[in-house]
Amino acid sequence: MWKTAGPAMRGTFARLVLAVAMLVTLDAATPVVAQEAPAPAAEQRHYNVLFIIADDLNTRIGPYGSSVQTPNLDRLAASAVTFQRAYTQFPWCGPSRASFLTGTRPDTTGVIDLYTPFRRRLPDIVTLPQYFREHGYFSGRIGKIFHQGVPDQIGTSGPDDPQSWTEVVNPRGRDVDAQQAGQLVNMTPGIPFGSAQAYYADDGPENEQTDGMVATAAIEMLRANRDRPFFIGVGFYRPHVPEVAPQRYFDMYPVDQMQVADETPETLANVLDVAKSWTPDNFGMTDDEQRTMISAYSAATSYMDTQVGRVLDELDRLGLAENTIVVFTSDHGFLLGEHGQWMKTTLFEQATRVPLIIRAPGVSQAGQMSPRTVELLDLYPTLLDLAGLPVNTRNEGLSLSSLLSDPDDPRWHKPALSQIAGGRSVRTERYRYTEWQNGERGRELYEYASDPLEHHNLADDPRYAGVVELMRAMLPPAPAERRADPIHYSRERGCLMRPAGVPDNPQTRSIFCPVIDD
Repeated sequence: MWKTAGPAMRGTFARLVLAVAMLVTLDAATPVVAQEAPAPAAEQRHYNVLFIIADDLNTRIGPYGSSVQTPNLDRLAASAVTFQRAYTQFPWCGPSRASFLTGTRPDTTGVIDLYTPFRRRLPDIVTLPQYFREHGYFSGRIGKIFHQGVPDQIGTSGPDDPQSWTEVVNPRGRDVDAQQAGQLVNMTPGIPFGSAQAYYADDGPENEQTDGMVATAAIEMLRANRDRPFFIGVGFYRPHVPEVAPQRYFDMYPVDQMQVADETPETLANVLDVAKSWTPDNFGMTDDEQRTMISAYSAATSYMDTQVGRVLDELDRLGLAENTIVVFTSDHGFLLGEHGQWMKTTLFEQATRVPLIIRAPGVSQAGQMSPRTVELLDLYPTLLDLAGLPVNTRNEGLSLSSLLSDPDDPRWHKPALSQIAGGRSVRTERYRYTEWQNGERGRELYEYASDPLEHHNLADDPRYAGVVELMRAMLPPAPAERRADPIHYSRERGCLMRPAGVPDNPQTRSIFCPVIDD
């Protein structure tokens, strides 16, 4: 692994290993040394890559013990390694995808919003699919791989990276038509679609929805390129809001059987305001409204799983499974009422933790779960390693090859770093430590063995002062940006309250509540 890291990564990694080595005295169960992973054998090299990514998917899927029905992901996990503790570097679509697709951290890409192109700061960076393309592979994209706005940019390339691809397909289905026809049920009127808690149970053909069309296009692309090396990225749009899925998937999740997040007025009162993306808690939704959205999220997840199954079935039918590395993941998680939030742009576990399943023929241990802490950043060097391609020294992650062959590898230890504007967080197997504006606006420490729901902030507990000191040493060295206050939603008025410093002008007037004269 060490040899696969670039110079910048080696310095950062050395600091992390030193800090973790000190932390082990406080947590004897945590492995502390990362050593070089064995390279795949020669006959295991030069595989195709099928890279499948869902949008806004947390770990509420079968391989992670959820009751949400995902039989196709269950089937994939039975032949692959599932990573129990995998984390995004930035829990927001654009920055996350810019990070793992360039193999660099958000402080390197300079992307902390949905609008900044990563090539503004990194004009000559070679992206993951571009690297495969430059080494003789067909490189294809269907749907959302780099950032696209959902739902408004569905059917377009959005801010894509054309040089990464040999061919692109941008499906657009009846789910988009449902929005434009005003059929969506919106629990949070006044919040723009893409963030609004909205859903629709569709009664039309399943394969006419965008994700069904993504799967159909992926099947066609696999057939057309079966006889040459390929890197094919299959980007599904669900379960990103609005939650649109066929009616039969909603029927699988009766609203009255859904469980709201395990929060109380006391636990919600303990959440730091600076850690929230939105107020009020739960957008002011009732428990029944929350159950409705949990049902809708589950329905969209199961629908997406069906489409994954169609693609995997075709891979098998074409005889490509034994020569293709399969990755399934998401760009970040999503909170469904935990800490009162219904969004991703926080640094809590449900937003930063992602599903990650990797099947590498001849390497991965079938049906195994790895408890080691890993990052989406590690995907780029992992896929080069498994495919037998030369190391890209600009990668800031490490290959996961050793964990595919030995999921419990005691030599592995690398904490996961996540950030959003104004916040920096580090996750080990036992703890998470977060600072807001370098600690000026608050800090958090959670110990997961005793507090898996992050209800007890230990940052100011003197008994954990040593842990805080060591965890702080693992944070990225770059200073955090200013942390904006949470966006306030006025449920009574059905609009967003204008944050301080945002002027009233024609561009913002349609977004925020009208100014009321005193």
